[in-house]
Amino acid sequence: MLNRRILRIKAFKVVYSRVENPAMTLSDAEFELERSCEATRDLYLRLLALAGPLTREALSRIEAARSKFNPSQEELNPNMKFVRNAIAPLFEEDPDFAKLIKKKKISWENDDVFLRHLYESVRSKDYFKKYMESAGSSLAEDAALFVRIYEEEFSGNSELEDILEDLSIYWNDELEYALQWCCRAMEQVGKGRPWSLPELFMSEMPGAAGKDSDKAFVYNIVRTACRNYDRYYTMISEVTPKWDTGRICSTDLALIICGLAEADASSNIDYRTTINEYVEISKYYSTPESRAFVNGVLDKLINKKQ
Repeated sequence: MLNRRILRIKAFKVVYSRVENPAMTLSDAEFELERSCEATRDLYLRLLALAGPLTREALSRIEAARSKFNPSQEELNPNMKFVRNAIAPLFEEDPDFAKLIKKKKISWENDDVFLRHLYESVRSKDYFKKYMESAGSSLAEDAALFVRIYEEEFSGNSELEDILEDLSIYWNDELEYALQWCCRAMEQVGKGRPWSLPELFMSEMPGAAGKDSDKAFVYNIVRTACRNYDRYYTMISEVTPKWDTGRICSTDLALIICGLAEADASSNIDYRTTINEYVEISKYYSTPESRAFVNGVLDKLINKKQ
């Protein structure tokens, strides 16, 4: 499930914690990394678990309209296509999925306002209206609808982001990645394939036999960074004489240390790939000047070893 780009980001965040907290031990770092990796899959499960609550929100609207003092004919004879979708029961009645949701205590019960707003948004969209107007029903059509919901309703949804931020510190920038996996799951289910929990690392996924371990890759970066932290710090100081190392942006320092650690721990990876990866990450997590700074320092230090 986790590809190497997101694993590098997770390693960087752990090393950043080490920069900010000198008392952090290697055991602390490994524990933090493990929690961070598992959190991405937990977010994926939480988002998949929205199908049932969203369907029940739609049903409650129909029942409320029917109970009005003077309901219209449309309210008395509503279109039940969405509330009878095959996706919600497919997940909620799947024993493996239900067991995981229960184990991880995943629930949307306290988010009724968000569910109301989400359903209002969904039902106002053309893709939903076309779905409701189409004759017949199928698992493939239901799955395609949920793919559209995941693609169009959650990205940039500040209400959802606030909910996720309150639940986990690890989810604030992983929503898009988890949504991609939700769409994949819906597409597979729509083809009649049973849902299964994806392996945590891409190298453990079906068809990845023979690939280098992604788990070993990310753990080796963090371990190498922690064990050689002081040495890397000195190396950086030596090639940045015009900078007081204590004034280097913490994110830049963490990115450079991660790059050095990856170069030492993964000699089979071209050093230019390693440098480029951390330069790319710097665009999202550091200052506008960081790209050139991280690239220059890593290039200078890693080239010394070649």
